[in-house]
Amino acid sequence: MNADLSQILTTGAMVVLFAISALVLLVRMDLAPAGDRPSPLDGGGRWFLGAALGIGVIAFSIKLAIILTLSSFPDQTIAPLLADPALAQRDDSLAEMPLQSGPSGPGHYPWRSLPAVAPSPPDNPTNPAKIALGERLFHDTALSRDHTVSCATCHDLLEGAGTDRRPTSKGINGTIGGRNAPTVWNAAFQSRLFWDGRAGSLEEQAMGPPLNPDEMGMPSATAIEARIGADSSYRQAFAQAFGDGASVTMRRITQAIAAFERTLVTNDSPYDRFVAGDDHALDPAQKRGMWLFQSVGCVMCHSGPNFSGAALVGPQNPYAPLMASRSAFAQRHGLSSDKGKAHAKAVDGIWRIPSLRNVALTAPYFHNGSVTELEEAIRVMATSQLNATISEDRRQSRTPAWSAENSRFDVIDRLVLSEDDIRDLAAFLRSLSSDRLARRLTRAP
Repeated sequence: MNADLSQILTTGAMVVLFAISALVLLVRMDLAPAGDRPSPLDGGGRWFLGAALGIGVIAFSIKLAIILTLSSFPDQTIAPLLADPALAQRDDSLAEMPLQSGPSGPGHYPWRSLPAVAPSPPDNPTNPAKIALGERLFHDTALSRDHTVSCATCHDLLEGAGTDRRPTSKGINGTIGGRNAPTVWNAAFQSRLFWDGRAGSLEEQAMGPPLNPDEMGMPSATAIEARIGADSSYRQAFAQAFGDGASVTMRRITQAIAAFERTLVTNDSPYDRFVAGDDHALDPAQKRGMWLFQSVGCVMCHSGPNFSGAALVGPQNPYAPLMASRSAFAQRHGLSSDKGKAHAKAVDGIWRIPSLRNVALTAPYFHNGSVTELEEAIRVMATSQLNATISEDRRQSRTPAWSAENSRFDVIDRLVLSEDDIRDLAAFLRSLSSDRLARRLTRAP
């Protein structure tokens, strides 16, 4: 029972008590036999007044009892009679719903913009020479066995918004990998890297691809050090970045690459401008999608300014099961075959929660790159993670389920999203795109 209803019932009860007291006094003082004392209500009038007051008190008391009963059993009484106005009405009023400030929870989720600078670990402080060295290494095919693949091959910073725009990446000798390449933009804000979250820092992540036989295929860290160290310009660059006498080591190679990747920040999206105070940065559909993203529970996993529970900034919730087994949409795209962090015989896989920044620019989606359209990715997530129904019929939100244990039907409330809702959510996710990257991709052939 909410506070407003409690106040109404309390006031009503006080009115009833006052009316009963007044009626009792009236009966005792005016309607009872009074001998020769004259009364202003002699005759039938006093009986009519007493009866009217009594009936009024009884009627008012019945109304209060009905209100109290309905408020105590909302699921059985009120809920079936009402549509969800937040989802059923499609107008600009949704844009006025509370979207910022306050503790986390429905109506009070703290929307925040991404910081302009990513944090650096104490053992790898940033300096301009180290960033320049890292950028050179990031684009150098010398880190691959046959000089054909660089970090930028799978993580094209501009033409691919930090990805290769392939379902799964292609390594040396044309080898096709098993997983989609995540974007490196804003990866500096993530506490876990790779789809299964096996790396805990950019430095640790940068160690993986050069030594992966299906990606860059170098035989050992020693071989990488020897190849890079044989270049005198690299030796000079390492000395400038790490100090005089600093040799070329795999640890310093990964530190330089990580230092460069920490400069890959995009906080220039319409969403960032909106939460900074520009109310016109989002259109009505994007605002409706923003409210839906909050109200239906997307923020439970894709939280914080980087829209990921695996981020350094915001709530820490790095992993989540992908409940593909209960979603026909997920099954359609083969999302159950790879289990990620879960054991091979698990029903559903467990994955690091990815960031949704620039998600509209980084298709195809999911670990196997099987989904090409953003709206379809939303359908997959809504049905698998939120156990939602995609339908235009809101009545499907209440589904009867037989309980053998209790020998009765229970009513299960399920989230129902319409195709309009899907489009609004997609519109909001497109507002997370960097203006700079979006312009670049628009110009690309």
